[in-house]
Amino acid sequence: MFNSRNVFAALLIAACAGGASAQGQKGIEYPGIGRTATPKEVAAWDIDVRPGFEGLPPGKGSVAQGQDIWEARCASCHGVFGESNSVFNPLVGGTTKDDIQTGRVATLTRPDYPGRTTLMKVPTVSTLWDYINRAMPWDKPKSLTADEVYAVTAFLLNLGHIVPDDFTLSNQNMAEVQDKMPNRKGMTTAHAMWPGKELGGAAKPDVSASACMSNCGPEPKITSRLPEHARNNHGNLREQNRTVGPQRGSDTTKPEGVLGAAAGAVKVVGAAGGAASPNAAAIALTQKHACTACHNIEGKLVGPSFADIAKKHAGKADYLAGKIKAGGSGVWGEIPMPPQELPEADTKAMATWLATGAGK
Repeated sequence: MFNSRNVFAALLIAACAGGASAQGQKGIEYPGIGRTATPKEVAAWDIDVRPGFEGLPPGKGSVAQGQDIWEARCASCHGVFGESNSVFNPLVGGTTKDDIQTGRVATLTRPDYPGRTTLMKVPTVSTLWDYINRAMPWDKPKSLTADEVYAVTAFLLNLGHIVPDDFTLSNQNMAEVQDKMPNRKGMTTAHAMWPGKELGGAAKPDVSASACMSNCGPEPKITSRLPEHARNNHGNLREQNRTVGPQRGSDTTKPEGVLGAAAGAVKVVGAAGGAASPNAAAIALTQKHACTACHNIEGKLVGPSFADIAKKHAGKADYLAGKIKAGGSGVWGEIPMPPQELPEADTKAMATWLATGAGK
């Protein structure tokens, strides 16, 4: 983030604060546009952690603590060992002890290597911490405490053999861990988007392009596309978007290039495309609470489909409500489902819908 992030946040909050007028207030640069943001309001936006560890809150968490949190909150999407599943990319793998020594991941130069894991790519441990803190878990972002984020980060680093089993990560020793990140030297700062010289940033961007008017190179053409049969292989991606922030996603039930209503919540309609079906409210709840990130209506995703659950537990509304609340594993496989803290009415409505057939 830029040094001006506080100013940006303040202006954004001020622009959105529709009430008070700034006319006549001392120090206001733009009279008539809201009011000056309070320090508390700015602090609510100013949560980024920068590569130099500015913004990192005090706290600590061990690998062992992180494992417990991981298995309860993270493994359902990312796998017990960070290997992930058919939907999410692996987090761990592809790095070696030599990479930790050199700061360069050798497999990134191999075109035959089958994939790119998170620990292969990410250069700064602060980025890892910051993303977990902001965006995880998938169904409840920002719900982890600072100590829990330290613990989960420590466990992930341990899976990559970057820190030992008995390690405790804290704001006091994160800089030491940075010196062990496998791809720490694989990042360029020659783009002038980083302020100051904290990472050897350049004063000017690394671009000096000019418009091509004649004798230009050949026009680029797309020579490969995702096969049509694979486009909807894991269900409609737009239905699986989280309900946090603006919704953007391609409707993969339509051919490529046909966007439809690509933004906003998915509208649940009857089979004939007419009025909303009697089950629309329950289906909307599965989207609202991000259940569709792991469950399709039909066909396995991360977890079983709603149709399979309905078939196996027909008439067991109370049982299903209990499973939604408690989570668990073993019924459909070893990947656990985290406990869901939902309003009682929403839990009951979804459980009843499942118990009565999970109709569309």
